[in-house]
Amino acid sequence: MSEFKRVEPIDQAPSTQNVQGWERIGSLAGGVVMVGKGLRRGGLFGLVQVALGGVALARGITGHSSAKSFLEQGRRDLDKARAKIERTGDELKSLKTHAQAPTHTATVTGNDSLKSPEAGA
Repeated sequence: MSEFKRVEPIDQAPSTQNVQGWERIGSLAGGVVMVGKGLRRGGLFGLVQVALGGVALARGITGHSSAKSFLEQGRRDLDKARAKIERTGDELKSLKTHAQAPTHTATVTGNDSLKSPEAGA
């Protein structure tokens, strides 16, 4: 008897599914329709239609769309930027409030040098 060594799978980045439910079913159905129409049509436009149908089929079968991932990443980046801008705005308001607070209670006594500066100054 010969002994077989267990082969370990290669570590691959897990492809997260970002297409589920009706969207996935719609991609499958649309892909089948587009491939069928493209094959019947023929020519350059038929080839383009077959290619687009193939992409839709792949999207439905795998449950992953790179374009959707890209758009979702962009949305997350915009949300982070918006939160950072709002946080910075709040910090500026706080700084302004803290800077204005002492001026409300301040009184000036003594030499009124702003109205009549000393000669030679």
